[in-house]
Amino acid sequence: MTAPPPARPAEHVERALCVLAHPDDVDFGSAGTVASWTAAGTEVTYCIVTDGDAGGFDETPREQMGPLRRDEQRAAAAAVGVTDVHFLGHPDGRLELTLDLRRDISRVIRRVRPQRVLTSSPERWYERVGASHPDHMTVGESTLRAVYPDARNPFAFPELLADEGLEAWTVNEVWLGASPRADHAVDVTDVVELKFAALKSHVTQVGHLDDLEAFVTGWMAQTARRFGLPDGRLAEAFHVVHTA
Repeated sequence: MTAPPPARPAEHVERALCVLAHPDDVDFGSAGTVASWTAAGTEVTYCIVTDGDAGGFDETPREQMGPLRRDEQRAAAAAVGVTDVHFLGHPDGRLELTLDLRRDISRVIRRVRPQRVLTSSPERWYERVGASHPDHMTVGESTLRAVYPDARNPFAFPELLADEGLEAWTVNEVWLGASPRADHAVDVTDVVELKFAALKSHVTQVGHLDDLEAFVTGWMAQTARRFGLPDGRLAEAFHVVHTA
């Protein structure tokens, strides 16, 4: 008896939540996909776990970097049709898998009530180790634990219901970016200029890069080829996990 083929992701969802570690993470890996979702009428919310205050390439004072990066992320979000951006304020570069982080992500899931959650892969990708920043993996694992079992279990973090009125919510599917086992590609060729606009909003991170578009285009072209898209197409790839 052969196993049935894996279920395809939903063609359309009403609400999606993107949970990433740093400002710009969603834009490097997923902004084209997000632009395609918002264009189709999906309401997308961002949850950024840190302010990215340990990032940058110049002498910007550290106390200024976090607020700058929040503003950059809001501008980047607007470029792809996202207006709802949450910042959790956890320490950049020092994320650990804690109950507090799981609770904070569960809170946002219960508030937003998304059918789809996009986050980073909790697995290390040894062929692309730069994608496997410890913060990324920690947020990916924390988000998966928030999706199952925390957000759907009314007895997990009971204070979310008792004190904040946030009822349990079940997420149908999770999309993992920068995954070594990606199984789904999104053709973003027609929205790539929106992705570039989002990326260029992160001036503190990419303002010194003259070849940003060429680098990202090459990366997406390689992804498109890997998934069998026609020549000249660009893609972002994810491992889609069905969690309902």
